[in-house]
Amino acid sequence: MHFTSEQRLDTSEQRLDDGVLEREFTLGEIPGILWTPAPASASASASASAPSPLILLSPPPLGLRKTYPRLAARARHAAADGFATATIELPGSGDRPRLPAAEQALADLRRAMEAGEPVTDEIIDALILPLVDKAVPEWQTALDALLSLPGIGGPVGYSGGVISIGTRLAAVEPRIAAAVLFAGSFVPRAMFEEARHVTIPLHVLLQWDDEGNDRQAALDLFDAFGSKEKTLNANMGGHTGVPEHAGDAAAKFFIRHLK
Repeated sequence: MHFTSEQRLDTSEQRLDDGVLEREFTLGEIPGILWTPAPASASASASASAPSPLILLSPPPLGLRKTYPRLAARARHAAADGFATATIELPGSGDRPRLPAAEQALADLRRAMEAGEPVTDEIIDALILPLVDKAVPEWQTALDALLSLPGIGGPVGYSGGVISIGTRLAAVEPRIAAAVLFAGSFVPRAMFEEARHVTIPLHVLLQWDDEGNDRQAALDLFDAFGSKEKTLNANMGGHTGVPEHAGDAAAKFFIRHLK
């Protein structure tokens, strides 16, 4: 795997039991993982003439080590449909340096929730907006590098949370053709205006009883998206209780729009 000098990637790889190739990498100081389908899984062999479409898997801000089982399961499901997938560690997560302002905002958020007090716009802005500002350019740099690899190409999809990261990336990155967004995080008010500039097809997953999510804000954000095609898949249950059929619907969404 070769990148430009400032984007050189150190990698290690293993072949999973279903034939999916998993490659850990570092892009500068950013860790990530790339999964590519086994040749028999793809509708056509991944070659320069028939590259695998790419889906970016955005993790929650808990670190790739903690979220690896969920990410790998999603990647293997996507590989069975002929997609390559990749994820990168979010700023301030895992072994990356902490973001002091975000750490303080998280402490303020926990204090407010434990005291039964409303979570203020100031806390939400301090927690989410710096993360979005740093994460989106990193995703674009990663996309530059990933699309330079043989056997990987467009169109490109995006899947995951934090929903504000996906909203910004969908609004500013023309290579993203479709997105599955997870409505499971607080939404700064500034994101509602950015959402109006999102026009690609969207599939939004919402857990109705998510204890850490402002349901009305998620519904308002969905309403604000400028996409002509947008679907809200809402299910009963808490943050981690997404039913299997919701994942199946998201997979069919990507098959429709990326293949």
